[in-house]
Amino acid sequence: MIDPSAVSSFIPSLCSVFCNIHGVTNMSDQYLYEDICPRRREAAYPLSFFLRVESTLHLCMSVLLFSLVFCGEAFSFQIPETFVYDLTWSGIKAGEASLMIKKNGGELIITSTTKSAQWLSLFYTVDDWAESRLPGDVGIKSIGRPANYKLKIREGKHRKNKEVIFARDASTALYIDYLNGEKKSFDIPSVVFDPLSSFYHLRTRDLAVGKSVFIPVFDSKKVRDVEIQVLRKEKVKVPAGEFNTVVVKPLIKSEGIFYRKGEISIWLTDDDKRIPVKLKTEVKIGSVIAHLVRGNY
Repeated sequence: MIDPSAVSSFIPSLCSVFCNIHGVTNMSDQYLYEDICPRRREAAYPLSFFLRVESTLHLCMSVLLFSLVFCGEAFSFQIPETFVYDLTWSGIKAGEASLMIKKNGGELIITSTTKSAQWLSLFYTVDDWAESRLPGDVGIKSIGRPANYKLKIREGKHRKNKEVIFARDASTALYIDYLNGEKKSFDIPSVVFDPLSSFYHLRTRDLAVGKSVFIPVFDSKKVRDVEIQVLRKEKVKVPAGEFNTVVVKPLIKSEGIFYRKGEISIWLTDDDKRIPVKLKTEVKIGSVIAHLVRGNY
């Protein structure tokens, strides 16, 4: 039987995992889970802590995208490509996440979705969606810059609906927050990624154990040079099979995707495809793990 106190402590961390898959990086401490467990406010945890796995998935997916549009035949992944993950906590399934890249006319489209399991949705519904679009004719002068990034979040009472439009011929990005009525333009470098496309870029980079990879990411109205440490090689078994992997750990020192305590680890296959087969984030009680269960890759 599930201990209610353990579940109440776990929920906010679980929510952070969901959000990270979609690149939510600027959730303030006011979004606590006291709307779920008002009697446990003293143990309340920011929902942003639970979004780590999600952002981590997006970060890895961005690396792949870079190869796709810049390296021509150098990349080895296929299009379309789909990954489906089970999210578990202490052996209990808490939700499902998916990542997909496809070509639609002259565009490349990356989509991420996350939904809470039925038992969790009874008292805390998670229904997140993110999309990154990249022009199919990207050239060397604008490589790494997506055309558009959209994010819609529903987590308990919390909502988020934002969009970033990247200017094609200028180093600017238009940030739009539809719920708060905010619209503002920001200067950006010539090579930059959104939280979702950055994940594909990582998959195309050379990952040498003991060395770090740095990726410029525009999110939450800021450009951050995100560091990804390459830790070790390891063989892992997940529902989709057994794989030789490279374990990486994303870092960020400012408030954002990896804000708060708790480490995140990602297992990418040790081959040209760099398939993300496992992700793990430490939470207040135990850890939340995303396992690849199926896909088209």
